[in-house]
Amino acid sequence: MRLFWELTKISFQRHLTYRAATVAGLVTNFFFGILRAAIFVALYDLQTEVEGITLQGAITYAALGQALIGYLCMFSWFELMNTVYTGDIASDLLKPMNYFSFWMAQDLGRAAVNFLLRGIIVMIGYAFIFDLVWPRGAAQIIAVAVSLVLGWLVSFSWRFLINLTSFWTPNARGILRFFFVLSWFFSGFLMPLRFFPEWVLRISYLMPFPHMFNTVIEIYLGVLVGPEMILALLNQVLWILSLILAGQIVLRLGVRRLVILGG
Repeated sequence: MRLFWELTKISFQRHLTYRAATVAGLVTNFFFGILRAAIFVALYDLQTEVEGITLQGAITYAALGQALIGYLCMFSWFELMNTVYTGDIASDLLKPMNYFSFWMAQDLGRAAVNFLLRGIIVMIGYAFIFDLVWPRGAAQIIAVAVSLVLGWLVSFSWRFLINLTSFWTPNARGILRFFFVLSWFFSGFLMPLRFFPEWVLRISYLMPFPHMFNTVIEIYLGVLVGPEMILALLNQVLWILSLILAGQIVLRLGVRRLVILGG
């Protein structure tokens, strides 16, 4: 366990040095978030509520969406894939640590930096411009915190799994990009899932995507409460376990066919 936290700390420090990239990402997230908020204002027009989400909640959704982009790594993550193609995976597999835990520790450090330097700052910036929704009561705050951690675990487990396709193809970048684009739509990142037809919701919840993003948002906004909230958290746990199991199986199959040439 000590090794896990040491790797997390090193990853945190490494990502903390990319100040220019962090500032650029922060400005970009904030700017596009303002545009998304403006779209919701136009969409709602004179309506006060759509599918249980008020205009204030929709604007908060836009803020949260931009705040969580870096934390959940919504746009891309090719680090594991690159080690397969460079051959660095050979040394990674020999490390005295489970391969999944090795990458999880590094991603935890990355996620922590993005949560602190992009997530929180984006929400504070929005609070100066808009009247946002904030969690009410200790129970909701704890539920949001738990869902945030579980959402990250779903995201990482899913990204770990799809990166393993690099064992079977000379360039998996296209495959990974396809799945990332798919996740934008079915996670509720582009638009709250409640705004879509029922058949889209049914398809969405057959995949892990809503559980890494939409669940966090709906618990934060207070749309999910009581038994529905508990069920949503349990579904996040179930998807985490399923993705980890699938990842371990695919990893074993991939390692069997891995051939690394050179000294």
